[in-house]
Amino acid sequence: MEDYTSDSSDSDSLHRTIDYSYLMLDTNTLYHSIECFADKDKKQFENVDTLLLYHNMINTLPLNMNKFRNLKVLDVSSNGLLQLPEILTECPLTSLIAKNNNLDCDSFPKSFGSFITLKELNVSGNNLTSLPEQILEVTSLKYLYIGGNQIRELPTDIWKLNGLQVLYIGGNKLVDVPDSVGKLNQLQALNLSDNMLERLPAAIANLKNLKSLLLHKNRLRTLPTEIIALKCLTELSLRDNPLVVRFVSNMTLNPPSLLEHAGRAIKIHRIPYGAPDLPTSLVEYLNSAHHCVNPKCKGSVFFDNRVEHIKFVDFCGKYRIPLLQYLCSSKCIEDDSNSHIDESGACGYANSNMMKKVLLG
Repeated sequence: MEDYTSDSSDSDSLHRTIDYSYLMLDTNTLYHSIECFADKDKKQFENVDTLLLYHNMINTLPLNMNKFRNLKVLDVSSNGLLQLPEILTECPLTSLIAKNNNLDCDSFPKSFGSFITLKELNVSGNNLTSLPEQILEVTSLKYLYIGGNQIRELPTDIWKLNGLQVLYIGGNKLVDVPDSVGKLNQLQALNLSDNMLERLPAAIANLKNLKSLLLHKNRLRTLPTEIIALKCLTELSLRDNPLVVRFVSNMTLNPPSLLEHAGRAIKIHRIPYGAPDLPTSLVEYLNSAHHCVNPKCKGSVFFDNRVEHIKFVDFCGKYRIPLLQYLCSSKCIEDDSNSHIDESGACGYANSNMMKKVLLG
């Protein structure tokens, strides 16, 4: 087997890339090729840091993969892989690209979490129905691509990957996003496109470093009002959502309970409360009060009973986007004409410099 390699030098050492892509290799052929190369030129073999195996017929990686003691980048895309072997974790990989294979939730070795050097993992276009627990143990990850699978929900433990800068989950079957996504405080790009999402958690607003939020091809009718707190956001994709096709502004209000009435009275009139006068459950209930977003409401609060209202917010002087806000009463709905618009055309709720690119179509 002829080796397709390229050399590049830096101040530390000589590095080599082996390109075996599109050669129609199977597992046995690859095994013998590695053995031959390792025996023929051991010094050059030890300098290999990139191995390209995409578009072959390798359904299982050979056990001699661990001979690549300095392997940093491995691309095994489009092979029909069914399994990632335990031996792979002995390579000091920083990037593992295994997209468009046949990997499922049981295809990852138990030791996968021992990848302390792995920065990038791409398993898009496989057969995952959930995020394998082993991936959540790879806390060194900065880039995670799991698009084009069959994932229906993200684990609440997604926060463990708090070093992530890019999270791509487009083209799955997500119906909800857990609040714990808001704990990925290093995240700069979040792609949730082409799913079945009807809502976003308000915790999205905690992603203070988020620059790109792609939400196209979902079932979103509104966005949480808190999203305007994302001061770094420069790209927001919303096309092919009901909120773009047809704005919805339904109000829902049920008669407040006696508990709600009493709680509101205590909070509005600032009546002191606490133990031992009240049970712990009531103290916690009173502490959970939400303030009405209408500034004219003069301190009114609500608990479980609220009015859902759509507030149209101008993000960048061109597009008016419906955001969901909660009010204490239907009487608190403000006329849009009262919204302050500055000279740049941006609504008072948002900084005109915040949104550079809003994609609606």
